[in-house]
Amino acid sequence: MPPRRSYDQYCSAARALDVVGDRWTLLIVRELLAGPRRYTDLHADLPGVSTDVLASRLKDMERDGLATRRRLPPPGAAHVYELTPRGRGLLPVLQALGAWGQDRLGERQPTDAVRAHWFALPLLRALDGQGLVQVSLEEGQFHLFVGAQDGPLYGDGPAPGEPDARLVLDTGACTAIARGELSLADAVRDGRVTVTGDGTIAKALTA
Repeated sequence: MPPRRSYDQYCSAARALDVVGDRWTLLIVRELLAGPRRYTDLHADLPGVSTDVLASRLKDMERDGLATRRRLPPPGAAHVYELTPRGRGLLPVLQALGAWGQDRLGERQPTDAVRAHWFALPLLRALDGQGLVQVSLEEGQFHLFVGAQDGPLYGDGPAPGEPDARLVLDTGACTAIARGELSLADAVRDGRVTVTGDGTIAKALTA
């Protein structure tokens, strides 16, 4: 592959942007924080990216040590992409970007795509402790691995096992939390989030 274009500036921020500054790269990282994913799944959850651009970005991420590609054993026998520890190290960057950009969410426009699991990162910022949390929105269900140091941070669908807490909320409440207009604790207190479960996370939210 040809060498990546560089800003040629002796600055750590510029060096980082040499690697992750291209359009779509950090959003691919966001998707891969869910764990290993097939190319087709990535493409489905990144509406607007072309197949050529997605393939190019994934190759760049492999070359730069952010992601790896491997083949699942039978019966899956599909290729998946997953983050390396260096790629996973971008989580604080994404969380900081999300917090910085929360006031730019505004009202959802008719042209705005949305996936339920895109609310995973703001909810992870709002939750303390460790445990498995299942979240139900109008757009669908996803689950969070709160406090996870390794492995996936979230996943689509119901929790794989008994969750420590179940959260049920409408998109309006979740959007207000994502915008920074409403804390999760206040949303629970106001009855905008229903919390059930016997784990420490559920108990802390309902205390």
